[in-house]
Formats: sequence, C-alpha cells, structure tokens
Amino acid sequence: MSVLINFKICDNAKECGGIAICPTGALKWNEEKETIEIDNDKCISCGLCQNECPIGAIRVAKTEEEYKKIKEEIDNDPRTQKDLFVDRYGAAPLSDFFMLDINELKDKINKNNNIIVEFYNDDSIECLLKSIPIKDIVENFPDNTLFYKIECNDENKKTLNINELPAILVYKNGEIAGKIEGYYSVDQKEELFEKINQFI
Repeated sequence: MSVLINFKICDNAKECGGIAICPTGALKWNEEKETIEIDNDKCISCGLCQNECPIGAIRVAKTEEEYKKIKEEIDNDPRTQKDLFVDRYGAAPLSDFFMLDINELKDKINKNNNIIVEFYNDDSIECLLKSIPIKDIVENFPDNTLFYKIECNDENKKTLNINELPAILVYKNGEIAGKIEGYYSVDQKEELFEKINQFI
C-alpha cells in the first residue's frame, strides 16, 4: 500500500538501508534534493525497508486505515529534527566544529588536555538516532577533555594500528593512553564511558 517515513527521527541519509534493500525501487535517494523519496506506486508492501530501519523511522501501511494511524502517530510525535541533528559518535559529521584533518592532530595534542579522537569512514557510519551525542561524551569527563572526528583512510588505519572503525583513540599527557574499536550505540553509552574513563 504505502511507505511512510518519520523524518523527525530519520537522518535522511543516502546510505539508508531501506533504499538498499527495496526490491522495486520504491525508496530512492534524490541527489538534487538530497533526500529520500518514496514512490508508492512501486511499493509492494513487502516490509523489508521497515525491518531494515534500526530506529523504526520507516513504516509500511498495508491498508488505508493503517496508513491513517501511522500518519497520525508521525504527526503527533513530539520529537523534532533539532533534537536529532546534533553531532554524534559513530554517525556522519554534521558540522565542521569537531572535524580535524589528521595532519592537524599533532598540534592539538598537548599535556594540558585530554583528547578523544574518533576515527571513521563512510562504511562505519550509523543512524543518528541510535548514536551517542558528542556532548554527552564530553560532559562525562573533565573540563579539559576535547573531542575530534577524523576521516580515516586505509593508510591511517595501518599507521595507527586500527582494525575496526569507528575507533576512539584517547590521548593524555601528549601520548596515546588507549584505543577503543567498534561502534557503541546510545544503549551502550555507559559501557563506552567506562572504557574511556580507564584512560583519562
């Protein structure tokens, strides 16, 4: 019948798994408008996109009644895009504020600050809603803790001995104090904080 997307919680990325799994092309990425588009004439209500969405933003209605119910739920959802679109660990960067070129890293590391650096690439990016806001990470550690994101290529991975992205390197007193590899969702943030705390 119809696909609906709750864009209040969807990060509207072209890497959307729902687009990748759709067998008919009912979900597609519009390069010009930079948004996910729905062609409900092509939708066969298979539900694959709904199952693929890790945050429940994509919903499939099989009847007119179900469509109205889902649309009302989306319309009444109190969340806003402002809440969603904040920079997060493991998600695509939204602003240049936390971004750093790897060649600038040496200048940022000093003995006065704790530095947390997230290394990532396009393949390691997850949905915003399930990812930990950077402000939550920084707030849990001393005031002299700074957070940066660096896009990582294969050469950087090899040099830094990183096996899995995203990865966090913690610098203390001007030296690498520890490394944490792999994605941690918002449900695992306390576990991530504990691991970082071992090095700070």
